[in-house]
Amino acid sequence: MLNMILIRHGKTYGNTLKRYIGGRTDESLCQEGIRLLQEKSYPKASFVYVSPMKRCRETAALLYPGIPTEVCEKLRECDFGIFENKNYEELNGNPAYQAWIDSNGTLPFPEGESQEGFQKRCGEGFAACVEDALRHQRTQAAMVVHGGTIMSILSRYALPKGRYFQWQIENGEYYQLTIEPSVWKQEGRISLVEKGL
Repeated sequence: MLNMILIRHGKTYGNTLKRYIGGRTDESLCQEGIRLLQEKSYPKASFVYVSPMKRCRETAALLYPGIPTEVCEKLRECDFGIFENKNYEELNGNPAYQAWIDSNGTLPFPEGESQEGFQKRCGEGFAACVEDALRHQRTQAAMVVHGGTIMSILSRYALPKGRYFQWQIENGEYYQLTIEPSVWKQEGRISLVEKGL
């Protein structure tokens, strides 16, 4: 049995302004984000898989000091294209943004990733990390990633099935996953998902 903690990184300055902080903007945690992480407690882990973005690496170092980590490039946040590092107020009135809103987020980000491509990439990254953890007989591991990455993973692998936006969580929150090796190998599914914090 593998217990995997899926953690969204701590808050960045861009997050406080509700900006689209994706795979192009490599922000550090802000002081508020660091403080909020330090005020919480997280399940233990013997190994941490992490997105290559600074905000995830810094979160992992704060929560799991001294624990071995491995960067997985495929767990990077979505490339928001021309919407990157902008918020609703700044994009309001932009025809491309309005078209994306009207599509319920199904259109590709202009000059960025499509939702299908992003979700496929995250799913592949997650599967590679699970396979690695099982191969090394790890029983308690963590992933420090992004909100979009978590939504992509859970909308693809969680039982019972849930839609993409159903899995939204705030900075510093997490889901605890129970992965039964036989269920994973036969069905490619997570046995149990519980919301933490």
